[in-house]
Amino acid sequence: MSGLAPDLLAGRRILVTGGGTGLGRAMGERFLELGAGLAICGRRAEVLEEAAAELGARHGTRVVTAACDLRDPAAVEAMLDAVGPLDVLVNNAAANFLARTHLLSARALDAVLGTTLHGAAYATIGCGRRWIEQRRGGVVLSVLTLSALQGGAFTAPSAMAKAGLLAMTRSLAVEWGRHGIRLVAIAPGSFPTEAATARLRADPDGDPARGVPLGRTGTQRELADLAAFLVSDLAAYITGECVVVDGGRRLLGGARAGAEEMLGWGEAEWARQRARTPAR
Repeated sequence: MSGLAPDLLAGRRILVTGGGTGLGRAMGERFLELGAGLAICGRRAEVLEEAAAELGARHGTRVVTAACDLRDPAAVEAMLDAVGPLDVLVNNAAANFLARTHLLSARALDAVLGTTLHGAAYATIGCGRRWIEQRRGGVVLSVLTLSALQGGAFTAPSAMAKAGLLAMTRSLAVEWGRHGIRLVAIAPGSFPTEAATARLRADPDGDPARGVPLGRTGTQRELADLAAFLVSDLAAYITGECVVVDGGRRLLGGARAGAEEMLGWGEAEWARQRARTPAR
């Protein structure tokens, strides 16, 4: 049971980037349950349409979709124009995979930074400019990772990108506060999804709760409820903050489960990891 009122987000229009799958979809569905209007964007139109149809049928409403490559600033601007006025932006879309940093190509580095950092910045600045010009407030919620706070071995580009989003959150909270715009962030610990298990687990068959003091992984509903709270008026006096939701894992230094083992991996182990990582 959730203590959130069923009309908590009534009348709000929310855009979730990467909203067709995983945690983005879970947050979007919770927003719908709490009365919000929802738009989702991502690169794969067919995934967005499938998610929109299922969510719309389940909740008796229309979910707006917009196929968009967030790495393209012109495409982001066109997408924001297409989805119309917003009250909330959720920066959820991200790219990430396990790799030895010294072997990364410029293309691989840009694939992560382009979506995770640049795309979120384009969307945030685009929304902020519109809100300021229209003299209306808004909220930006960015989904980070524990690596944004303490680094992430073998996922350095993601750690760099997420740390940049944290700096953006803190910087714009000050700069845009007088315009009634809030910026907040969440740093989740272990919230398993199919994509994350394939790309980011050194041992996909191991216990994902290893190293978590509470002894379990988080549920998508727990993350979605936190997101809903932060973008609602219940959190109207919170800005520039990042909420860690990890079952205490960070307190044990666990930015990346399995990093200790990966330090000793040879070519055979890395080859196996590449084979089970879906093509980007």
